[in-house]
Amino acid sequence: MFMPLSNQQLEQLAQNIKLWATELGFSYVGISDLDLTKHEQPLLDWLDKNYHGEMAYMQNHGLLRARPSELHPGSVRSISIGMDYLPQSAKFAKTLKDKHKGYISRYSLGRDYHKLIRNKLKQLGQKIEQQTELNTGFRPFVDSAPILERPLAEKAGIGWTGKHSLILNQTGGSWFFLGELLINLPLPTDNPVEEKCGNCVACMTICPTQAIVAPYEVDARRCISYLTIEKKGPIPQEFRHAIGNRIYGCDDCQLVCPWNRYASLTAEDDFQARHNLDSSDLLDLWSWQEQDFLTKLQGSAIRRIGYEYWLRNLAVALGNAPASEAIIQQLQQKLGTISELVDEHIHWAVEQQQQKITDTNLNTGLDKKTQRLVRVVEKGLARDA
Repeated sequence: MFMPLSNQQLEQLAQNIKLWATELGFSYVGISDLDLTKHEQPLLDWLDKNYHGEMAYMQNHGLLRARPSELHPGSVRSISIGMDYLPQSAKFAKTLKDKHKGYISRYSLGRDYHKLIRNKLKQLGQKIEQQTELNTGFRPFVDSAPILERPLAEKAGIGWTGKHSLILNQTGGSWFFLGELLINLPLPTDNPVEEKCGNCVACMTICPTQAIVAPYEVDARRCISYLTIEKKGPIPQEFRHAIGNRIYGCDDCQLVCPWNRYASLTAEDDFQARHNLDSSDLLDLWSWQEQDFLTKLQGSAIRRIGYEYWLRNLAVALGNAPASEAIIQQLQQKLGTISELVDEHIHWAVEQQQQKITDTNLNTGLDKKTQRLVRVVEKGLARDA
């Protein structure tokens, strides 16, 4: 039991919290209440359409995702934060247009963000308790519990929801991680910002697999990020060509977004690319043994998919690479050494390579969407191209 703070004290505390959050390295911070009632039915509708695919965890907790106060009893506010992750020299176009390279979503080039941001949120909570001398009660979240973090960030004024379903900030674009600190203090809340996408549908039209089936609605089963990270078993053949050289995640809907022309680079060293992952040759990555995978990706978000699925994804990209006898040879050397799943993808990749070698009339260049994307990036994101 503690003495309640006055409205004036709460106002000052909210200002201090935003200052402390900035000092901890967070790029954006806002405060909201926990009422997500209006998101309950859209969540149920999305699940009913099976747009979550094999992500059973999305369905397991039902409407708990839209009821954050049940995750931490006594909570009345969410302090939402955003933390820029765009690394120096992102090499977007340079990697995408070189089909011998593997493209990895830029959020995962450095160390896994979960622990880093959670620790900083914990420090923020402790700072609040120390400065107020109150046992306020708080709980940090970074993709660590069933919570609708984007609607909370939107309510807190961090940004608005783009048609690709990501949060967009007017000065930071969408290249930032989200986190929340649920807290038992009735802090003054911030106002949502105006939606600024207008009639733009660039993210919808550029998606290689048409995963954005309607504005603000993504069918994860078609999304390359889902297919290369969350999907178990084989990648459906209908999507393999569209995946191109994307071996872990996909950034296309962000790259084409006009608001990302203004995105800030991260100041966090842990989010910079490691082990040349921003422009590695596919065959170099394919040559990794499992111990190489575990060692080089220690502390990386990529590691969680495991070596088998890493090779599955690489096999698809190698099948999409320009014709090469060396690729066929390297693919065949791993046949029978990992799993039936990897073998199936190797057979597919070898077949694609052989077709390109025997039929010189086959177009082995970039598909039209990727060509367009590369032009957009080179023109609009020259700093990061």
